[in-house]
Amino acid sequence: MPPGYLTPSSDRIRQPVEDVEECICTTSISPDFPKELQFLNSSCEKCYYPAPPPKISDLMNDKDLLDLLRLKLDPNHCTIKNWKNFASRWGMSYDELTMLEHRTQGSLSHSPTQEFLLRYNQKTVTELTELCRIYQRIDVLRLLQSWIEKDWPSRWQQTH
Repeated sequence: MPPGYLTPSSDRIRQPVEDVEECICTTSISPDFPKELQFLNSSCEKCYYPAPPPKISDLMNDKDLLDLLRLKLDPNHCTIKNWKNFASRWGMSYDELTMLEHRTQGSLSHSPTQEFLLRYNQKTVTELTELCRIYQRIDVLRLLQSWIEKDWPSRWQQTH
């Protein structure tokens, strides 16, 4: 018999037993993962891969962020680019813009910004930040970047 065969099991060195639960995360970072989001290194506890780039549908679940976006993009000023410019850039026609504006006018529960974001909810937040750069809405850009850096990784981790 090999030495130590009869030693009590409590004296032996044991291998850690890992939870063999299957992970649903991707096994590699997609090649189209935006470079500006590489800092998202908050990982899934099971596989340690970073959170994917958030979509607009992901930010729609954050009421505080949505309220701030509404405050910044709903107002209609001739010199400040707002939701209309963003929606037009993504292909919404003049008639659609007008209809959306009239449908949400005077409503406290519906916002044209919210409706615009809902319509384009499968686009990434990165695409939205590009619109902020194009229209020089640095205030909105900073708000979105802060959400991507601070809030999104923990929100993603909670759901995965």
